[in-house]
Amino acid sequence: MSGMSNYSTRITRATAPTTGTLITVAPTGAETAKSHCPQLPTTLAELVDTAVACQAAGASVIHIHIRDADHRPSLDPVLLRETVQAVRERTSLVIQLSTGGNVHDPLEKRLTVLEAEPDSCSLTCGTTNFGDDVFLNPYPFMVQLYRQAQEREIVPEFELFDLGHVAALRRLIDTFGLPFGGKVHVDFITGVPGGMPGTPAALLAGIQALPEEVTSWAATGVGRSHLPIAAVALASGGHLRVGMEDNLVFAKGQPVQRNDELVSRAADLARLMQRPPLTTDEVRTLLSIKERRSA
Repeated sequence: MSGMSNYSTRITRATAPTTGTLITVAPTGAETAKSHCPQLPTTLAELVDTAVACQAAGASVIHIHIRDADHRPSLDPVLLRETVQAVRERTSLVIQLSTGGNVHDPLEKRLTVLEAEPDSCSLTCGTTNFGDDVFLNPYPFMVQLYRQAQEREIVPEFELFDLGHVAALRRLIDTFGLPFGGKVHVDFITGVPGGMPGTPAALLAGIQALPEEVTSWAATGVGRSHLPIAAVALASGGHLRVGMEDNLVFAKGQPVQRNDELVSRAADLARLMQRPPLTTDEVRTLLSIKERRSA
């Protein structure tokens, strides 16, 4: 009976309604070519303008991949630092840098991302098939990244592409303790070919498996799963990630023109569910973000 009681407590805690919604925008990603999608924000000026518009539309976190002068995915340390500084100067968004890069970036280079001093970073909790490629995240790499984030006082967002990644998150917390700030925020990335399907059943199974240390969670539906996953996440007490990294189609026959279109729709859904978008200050408190902005 006690085991069932603990299970029920975990489910109730994971799905308990919250009063507002954290909306993350992932505006660029590393997969889509600028030549195939000219409206994708790949230059620093485009990215900063996108950040400003998305904050106005209701976003509180920005998940950033950068591109070089030829619009190719990059982990250049100078570009990363310039991007963090520029977005920080123009917005109050929580700046989250991707440590995934693209699927071909070497692990050792991905570990250097934290040197740009973001507020947050992604930490993917396991290797997954990624279309025709493999997104490599072996456990020793996860440990290195986690310990560096703790030491640098950067808050990780644990990206979960599959149910096995939930178990890896459990192992990290058990072995190395809580992240900086003591909060545990995760994002279910669903709908990637090779990972967790973008279905309500898959997302609910992931929610049920979350460790009790998890204090907040979000969900991402890649491609056509973006709206069903957003609806289930909001109904289940979770938060949202949207953006052109994950979805380039607003509606049938209607390409996304700007990231703030997706943010605005997510914000409208959140308000409809009586869970309006959280402000950037509220999210900084929710995630225990260290203050890095100039006074």
